[in-house]
Amino acid sequence: MAKRDYYDVLGISKSATADEIKKAYRKLSKKYHPDINKEEGADEKFKEISEAYEVLSDENKRAQYDQYGHVDPNQGFGGGAGGFSSAGGFSGFEDIFDTFFGGGSGRQRDPNAPRQGNDLQYTMQLKFKEAVFGTETEIEIPREENCETCHGSGAKPGTHPEKCSHCDGKGSINVEQNTPFGRIVNKQTCPYCHGTGKEIKEKCPTCHGSGRVTKKKKIKLKVPAGVNDGQQMRVAGEGEAGINGGPNGDLFVVFVIAPDDFYERDGDDIFVEVPLTFVQAALGDEIDVPTVHGKVRLKIPAGTQTGTTFRLRGKGVPHLRGSGTGDQHVAVKVIVPKKLDEKQKEILREFAGTTGNKVDEQNAGFFDKMKKAFKGE
Repeated sequence: MAKRDYYDVLGISKSATADEIKKAYRKLSKKYHPDINKEEGADEKFKEISEAYEVLSDENKRAQYDQYGHVDPNQGFGGGAGGFSSAGGFSGFEDIFDTFFGGGSGRQRDPNAPRQGNDLQYTMQLKFKEAVFGTETEIEIPREENCETCHGSGAKPGTHPEKCSHCDGKGSINVEQNTPFGRIVNKQTCPYCHGTGKEIKEKCPTCHGSGRVTKKKKIKLKVPAGVNDGQQMRVAGEGEAGINGGPNGDLFVVFVIAPDDFYERDGDDIFVEVPLTFVQAALGDEIDVPTVHGKVRLKIPAGTQTGTTFRLRGKGVPHLRGSGTGDQHVAVKVIVPKKLDEKQKEILREFAGTTGNKVDEQNAGFFDKMKKAFKGE
């Protein structure tokens, strides 16, 4: 099935800002997260949303997607699994040059030279607090490894690959063509050894001559405290096995952070909203506020207005690079009771009578502006 457009997946326009992309992702990921939504297909929907956000939240990946869509422009140019290039993204340029110009680049890659294995990418989903404090976990990834039966040679144990008799071990052959412009010699991959420069007369029964098998590898990971959504961690040497004795590629772990029902994160700061009763806001109080670091006592001054924000220093997310911790910002919301008994109503009427339904000086200016607006001034 063809992939859906990433902008359609998040329900945003192609001109959406970074904030609009983040808000759309948070809303949808919260709706379809497997820990919250148990409906059939929610898991696949969440993966689709995470994949779209991973690309569109990164300026470089988004620009590439806007230009090429789902097609990887590096395919055929040495790109490894997961969209990473194992040789800078241009390892196939000489091959293309040779194909059209008969080896005019003056360089020929040795098919038997050691080459680094492909890089791999793994998307890891973390809970909110796992991202804040870090975690140790184990993941399992499928990757290509050298066959243990033939040790990567592709030949049956007791035998050895031989130099290809058709290309003399070069991995390529010259093909002559007569054209209106004269005779042209093109260099092409040897069709007998498929560019390896070797012939295997008796193939390994395990890998059938490829020298490689796909296995699932368990890897222990230590996720550092403070990782954010879309960030990635490089695990050296845990990519696919190298070719001809070359080094392994690397594994890149991309983090996708599940939203929390109470905490909202922006960088290393955390934002929360807590309710206050009318009495608490008017007379002041001390309340307990939950933070990821534990419960904190917060003093509410008398006359606190709804929307007032207090800062709890050092109660946010640990800085990923360097020491220190972000802050937690607490916005208060004054809750007006929906149901009152007669005694409560009488008390409020008495209160209204003592104030004469007048507003204090602090809010007088606001109400003056409202009066002028009603008068059309």
